[in-house]
Amino acid sequence: MSNYDTVVLDIEGTITPITFVKDTLFPYVTQGLKAFLERSWNTPLLNEQIELLRVQAQKDVDNKIPEAVVIPKEGSAESIQSAVCKNIEWQMKADRKIGALKSFQGVMWKEGYESGVLRGVVYDDVIPALEQWKAAGKKIYIYSSGSVPAQKLLVGYSTKGDLKHYFDGYFDTSVGLKIEESSYKNIAQQLNKKPQQILFVTDNIHEIIPASRVGYQVVISDRPGNAPLGAESKEYKIITSFDQIE
Repeated sequence: MSNYDTVVLDIEGTITPITFVKDTLFPYVTQGLKAFLERSWNTPLLNEQIELLRVQAQKDVDNKIPEAVVIPKEGSAESIQSAVCKNIEWQMKADRKIGALKSFQGVMWKEGYESGVLRGVVYDDVIPALEQWKAAGKKIYIYSSGSVPAQKLLVGYSTKGDLKHYFDGYFDTSVGLKIEESSYKNIAQQLNKKPQQILFVTDNIHEIIPASRVGYQVVISDRPGNAPLGAESKEYKIITSFDQIE
């Protein structure tokens, strides 16, 4: 790694354990979904979130996705809530990186973080690296498939305290999917940086490859519980702790 002045970090499997997302954040949604819908029913915020899901569901139907669950506009509260539950449960089981789903999850997580039930787990080696990058004048950003509000909640209500002051900005899939080269071009353009000035750290080889092709400097995060790295990963720098990043 050399001459980078900007750092872009993934979240899951990079700065936070995959187990926190899979075993804490996701079950918080699936197990609390019915009660959340009932107590929030007909509020403007919930209505907005359901409409986003409804529009996405219609796109899925139009794209002939057989598992798509349509959310009706008319009907009893119980029938609409049931459709919302089925829609979200299907999307989460498929681990979809869809904006409408991520937005809904973020609304539920906000309630959990603000109530103190949830705290974002951050690896111990992350904070010293953030400190060093900041001291060196580098800008630090997050790029995650989770919505920007959800990203801010995780780092704002973390086990290490409020970490938002370390970050200069956040990107989610509104800038593009993380497996597409165009997404990394868009980020570089928005930051007014040449790709070669940006260091991207993630656990996912399918994100490393397009970022590298665009010109980013890249590092693979190999944390406990992450998916095993294949042979294609060996041509890239692999770290198990942020103190190994130069």
